Amino acid sequence: MASVTGRNLTICIVALINFVFVFGTGAEFVRFISFRAIYHNITGGPPLCRDSVSWSEALRDSSVLRAAGVDLALLALFACQHSLLAWDPVKRACQSVLGVLNRAFYCSSTALALQVLMRCWQPVTSAPCLWTVSSAPWNTWFPLLCFTLHFLCWAIICSILLIFDYPELLGIKQVYYECLGLGDPLSLKSPRAQRLFAHLRHPVCLELCVVLWLLPTLPLDRLLLAGGLTAYLALAHSLDKQDCQYLSIQLSSKLQLFSSPPEGSAEVNGNKQD
Repeated sequence: MASVTGRNLTICIVALINFVFVFGTGAEFVRFISFRAIYHNITGGPPLCRDSVSWSEALRDSSVLRAAGVDLALLALFACQHSLLAWDPVKRACQSVLGVLNRAFYCSSTALALQVLMRCWQPVTSAPCLWTVSSAPWNTWFPLLCFTLHFLCWAIICSILLIFDYPELLGIKQVYYECLGLGDPLSLKSPRAQRLFAHLRHPVCLELCVVLWLLPTLPLDRLLLAGGLTAYLALAHSLDKQDCQYLSIQLSSKLQLFSSPPEGSAEVNGNKQD
């Protein structure tokens, strides 16, 4: 009995540490993707590009090629980690070793890959920008517009993650069910839901594409980041018609649940009318 309690305590601590690490990495990723890219002048960073040089000159610059090569290697590292651990043979092997902590390990390794990408990312400041909004008054208003749309997209992303059972996505629910002896929470879902979760890799593709591309200035390194992650999102998208129909049904039912008045208020209104 004591060993079971000690095991449960250990996996709970591990799951809690994983949650803090993944949540903190997500917050830092939002800053890396949105805030620093929109308001780089506030953060005190160097200029994002040099429009005084031509592309032919920039592409012969060894510092530009070296920085672009490092960034591409970081993107390849993240894509390999994210795809390799989602590959069925590797997933089954990790499941047999880690058990209920398999999902937590996947999330923490993804957060670690993102930490490496963010901390080792090399800005390409010696090449021209692909576009930049620098003429008044748009140099003030367009960053504000970008910030507003980025904020809305991140709010939608958080809402979608909550709808798709955020504790289960982070591996917390699996540990909770294990401690209570309830088994795997995914096995309690309907077959259509299990089919959806087997296909679903990235439920927020459109919103992520908006925050990747909608910027007042697009330097070369941001082009590599946005292009690489967009390509990965497109290749990893594997939903079919049945999955989309199931998502539509679930979304409609949740919207009806939120739009319908509470039962208590309906009874009170009925009594008032009587």
